[in-house]
Amino acid sequence: MDLAVVLLATALVVVIALLAAAGAAVLARLDGGTYPTALKQAATTFAAVVTLAAAMTAALAALAAVYG
Repeated sequence: MDLAVVLLATALVVVIALLAAAGAAVLARLDGGTYPTALKQAATTFAAVVTLAAAMTAALAALAAVYG
């Protein structure tokens, strides 16, 4: 059961990161950027979302260890 929750949470984070990256790429293209610029913006946004999710997971795990 725990493995299923972890896998579903991971899949949700990846989907949200992909949606944010796609949005960033579209906005970069609408702003007049080239395709490489839009791809760079999308990659940066994807990495930022995944990093934020990892940082939040670490913080929650630390809190769970202290208070759990």
